[in-house]
Amino acid sequence: MSLTPRLSGKIAARAHHSPATAAFFHRLAPFFATDQVVGGPLLVATVVALICTNSALAHAYEAFWDKELAISLGVMRTAHPLADWVNDALLPLFFLIIGAEVKREFTKGALSTVRTAAFPLAGAIGGIVVPIAVYLAFTYGTEAAHGWGTVITSDTAFALAIIGLFATRLPTSVRAVLLAFAAIDDVGGLLVIAVAYTDALHVAALIVAIMAYAAMFGALKLRLVSPIPYVLLGLIVWGGTYVSGIHATIAGVMLGLLSPTRSRLSEHRFADRVQEPIDRFQAAVEDARQADDGDADAEEAERRTQKQLGYLQEMTQATDEPAERLVQMLNPWVSYVVLPLFALSAVRIHFSADLLADAAGSLLGLGVFAGLAFGKPLGFLSATWLSVKLRVAELPEAVSWRMVLGVGALSGIGFTISLFIANLAFPDAQRTEMASLAVLVASLVSAGFGYVALRWAAVSIEQESGNA
Repeated sequence: MSLTPRLSGKIAARAHHSPATAAFFHRLAPFFATDQVVGGPLLVATVVALICTNSALAHAYEAFWDKELAISLGVMRTAHPLADWVNDALLPLFFLIIGAEVKREFTKGALSTVRTAAFPLAGAIGGIVVPIAVYLAFTYGTEAAHGWGTVITSDTAFALAIIGLFATRLPTSVRAVLLAFAAIDDVGGLLVIAVAYTDALHVAALIVAIMAYAAMFGALKLRLVSPIPYVLLGLIVWGGTYVSGIHATIAGVMLGLLSPTRSRLSEHRFADRVQEPIDRFQAAVEDARQADDGDADAEEAERRTQKQLGYLQEMTQATDEPAERLVQMLNPWVSYVVLPLFALSAVRIHFSADLLADAAGSLLGLGVFAGLAFGKPLGFLSATWLSVKLRVAELPEAVSWRMVLGVGALSGIGFTISLFIANLAFPDAQRTEMASLAVLVASLVSAGFGYVALRWAAVSIEQESGNA
């Protein structure tokens, strides 16, 4: 699920030289592969951030991310801390990928039927409602109750990395379920940010974003091929959403959902259209070989060769799915730049005996931990089970309830957006740190439980295959 066939082949070849090293890298590769969003660089950045914030470098490190970066054009000027630029300008790229991948699963993947699509939708609803209820059960009536949004989202990158450890042992539909659940879950979290943690809504800017989005939709319907209009309109959608007061990451999701999942040219039509240009290309190459270098015939043959190559290149690109091409282009940047920068700028937990005691004994810390580690899995599992029993949804092909248990456990990993919402919900550093520490502990517990559950599911598949 997380390794391309070529990368898997390279790892298999290494086993001939060093079996122990190959086995180690085979387990590590899903965390650092570049063909999908992975959690390895994010994990490394998190460790680096924790080390920096708990060392002598802490003051300079945090001052760097709080340093203001201004962009001005004439009389227009906007200035924000570096950490805010990462959240508002870079993090939407991550959600653009999630939106594009989810659309592909819903249109032509494992969730392409109404009832299979309803399965992660039900899980996402339960995974939002139940954690909030659990959190408020601890904090209702206190000032910490305002932070209920901290427990409603799951971290997609870390969860996908753990599922990637079972790349060859579990069906790809497991990843599709997690991806769809996480995307719907994150959209819910972003809507909560827009409603509960946004001070003011600028309607005019939002209308501009909606109009630009509609223009992109129209351009797709007209089959406009050039990427330039889409890039410009996408920037307007992002800018309008950002200025409106709604967090710009929701623009990333919406743009991802707009990306086409069907190629402009089918393989059958491609075969019909390129045979004649290939013949002309071969004739031009042969003419170039026979002509003398530098004369007019050679230049004309080279011109015809390049013309046919350009035609074949464009026709080949037309067989690609735009959504898949977009994801492949952004994946390395998101995995190795965007998410690590987010962790480096957002993780500011100063470990101390007082912080540990305060978090363990506070209703805030207990509420965040219980909401993520117990509320998220309970909400996901109960909602999906109920939806299947009521025949509203059905399990995707090859997915068992043991696998669903693993996905439910991984839903308690609430890192990226949870930390972001914690910073929005709590203006004082002490409560922000307590919430962040609780998120970190809950994420570690959920990751461990999810790994064990998925390993149990993978072993059961292997045993069934052996018995068969």
